Amino acid sequence: MSFYDAFLTLAYPQVCSLCGDSVESRIYGCVCRNCWNSTRVFTSDEVVCWKCGVPSREGVRRKEAETIRCRRCDWQQFEVARACGVYEGALRESALLLKRQPNLSAHLLNLLVEVASRFPLNQATRIVPVPLHPEREGERGFNQAVLISKAIAPVLGLMVDEQSLVRIGRSHRYRAGLDAKGRRDTVEQAFSVRFPQLIEGENILLVDDVFTTGATVSSCAEVLLSGGARAVYVLTIARPAW
Repeated sequence: MSFYDAFLTLAYPQVCSLCGDSVESRIYGCVCRNCWNSTRVFTSDEVVCWKCGVPSREGVRRKEAETIRCRRCDWQQFEVARACGVYEGALRESALLLKRQPNLSAHLLNLLVEVASRFPLNQATRIVPVPLHPEREGERGFNQAVLISKAIAPVLGLMVDEQSLVRIGRSHRYRAGLDAKGRRDTVEQAFSVRFPQLIEGENILLVDDVFTTGATVSSCAEVLLSGGARAVYVLTIARPAW
């Protein structure tokens, strides 16, 4: 722990939002080191569905990583989707906090950059955040996907394109009880490409906070590909373990 962190911890103690212990360093955000360590974070050796990134139940690594498919994501339009880990513990708390406060912890930023630097996401040539409806963004005051995009862009050496992809329809505010088809229906024809000349031939790194069923990012990917993008890769903070 640095002297600065030690001083902040003593002067302005931060309580872990999961266990109630003290957060040892500001780099961890709202969660302590122990809770981060107990959260399932994906490594480069994780066995996942090559397309959607869901953890495999096989439990062993195969050399033919690209052959691993869950088949439930066949309908989705993106090339591949990757997350930092499972939507639980520290990742869940960090994602929820990011919906309320425009702050991205250094530890989470490092995880996002690490995932984006792995193949095939490292083939991306442009970052596009999933847009919020203007009314929703006005209520919240910011778009968390844009926040993530702008944080990782300088490290990855990529530009952030907030102009090309726009949301033209507003999805339901609460979608927690909807199944995959229900979520698809809420975002069908919700997005449009405004400047296709900017994305033509580009490998898009599509950024959002959480991958749930994949309906939102798939809908975005569909219009981006129709608009001329070469491929769409998805990066999120977390996803369910199913």
